[in-house]
Amino acid sequence: MIGIVAVSHSRALAEAAVHLALQMGEDRPPVVLVAAGGPDGDLGTDAVAIAAAVDEADGGDGVLVLMDLGSAILSAETALDFVAAPERVRLSPAPFVEGLVAAVVTAAGGAGLDEVAGEAAGVDRAKRGQLGETTDDSEDLGPAISVDTPPHEELAFEAVVINPSGLHARPAATFVKAASHYDADIRIVDLDTGGGEASARSLLELMALGVRQGSRVRVSATGLQAAQALEELRALIDDGFGER
Repeated sequence: MIGIVAVSHSRALAEAAVHLALQMGEDRPPVVLVAAGGPDGDLGTDAVAIAAAVDEADGGDGVLVLMDLGSAILSAETALDFVAAPERVRLSPAPFVEGLVAAVVTAAGGAGLDEVAGEAAGVDRAKRGQLGETTDDSEDLGPAISVDTPPHEELAFEAVVINPSGLHARPAATFVKAASHYDADIRIVDLDTGGGEASARSLLELMALGVRQGSRVRVSATGLQAAQALEELRALIDDGFGER
């Protein structure tokens, strides 16, 4: 599993953001380290501390670095000169908090470094979609997840989302992590809004659907473990993801 480093001018801000993100990672989160504050403990960033955090977080599968404000980017770029394996490091352009949440959830599902980086980088498009804004790239809400398996018959079920706040961040993250454990291509669509399908492995795509309480959804899957995946996902939805 990849590691993640949160770089911020403020340790309090970074630790709060990491706490939020790890709530979404549940029982199998990736390693997430904080490199925040200047050398004297005041507001700022420290390239040496960032490099040390990157090396500690790198278990061999690479590290994604998320940064808050402008000079944090400069410090992270400088840190690449000191890390042991810069070729396994990606600096993310994602918004700090949203990108961190998306990265933790996607990494917890077993995705590789490039897939996690791509998912985090798309979170701003998801938020604009939820606010009703359209963009030129609105048709591309993140990396398409393909499963390299022979064609299989599509299986599906329909269910009603009972969560009081719909598929908000926590149940959406639970859904994504469960779907990511199976060798199957899983899709979900909100039947009431008539919107497009979302990949069940993409937190940003799922949240962009804006599924509300009482909405009917259709979950479909193809692949070797389609039946097992749908059985678990159906149980999660029917149980309200433990929120009822």
